[in-house]
Amino acid sequence: MGIPREPKPSKLFMSLIYAEESFFKLGLQDLLMTFGETDFLSERFSFNFTDYYSEEMGPILFRRFLAFPSLIPPSSLPEIKQTTHRIEGKYVHSQGSRRLNIDPGYLSLEHVILATTKGYTHRPYLRDGIYADLTLIYQKGSYRALEWTYPDYGQPNIIALFNHLRTTYAEALKRRTDHSC
Repeated sequence: MGIPREPKPSKLFMSLIYAEESFFKLGLQDLLMTFGETDFLSERFSFNFTDYYSEEMGPILFRRFLAFPSLIPPSSLPEIKQTTHRIEGKYVHSQGSRRLNIDPGYLSLEHVILATTKGYTHRPYLRDGIYADLTLIYQKGSYRALEWTYPDYGQPNIIALFNHLRTTYAEALKRRTDHSC
């Protein structure tokens, strides 16, 4: 019989999608004030694998990833998603369209999970209107995309980015274990 245990804390990361650099900077400033300093900020990637946000945010979009050194309990993901919704809401255009999309998630040694407000077969419900999207799994020395993974998350450069974050996360877990001895 298994013994219920809390999972290890996870590494919080966020993806920001935007058209205008000024809104990225404003959102980043809010995230830093809310969640603390980052230990990773990616280069700017073209967000051109889907036109899902084009009507709302414009046809030329960019994505950047950032991560935080503080580890979080995975159960805090719904609260974090609600917080990022409030930050997005600060920058809504007068017609109601977003200028910034913030998608929080966490990574563990086993997988990468995104928070979403949309349920689906691979997205179990968490709470407060938030679902967990199993985006990448770790197998044979690397994160791997699944059949439903967003196309850009399955690109080699993004997989490499998450493998790098996994390394820093594993080091942080080791430091926590070393300090608790």
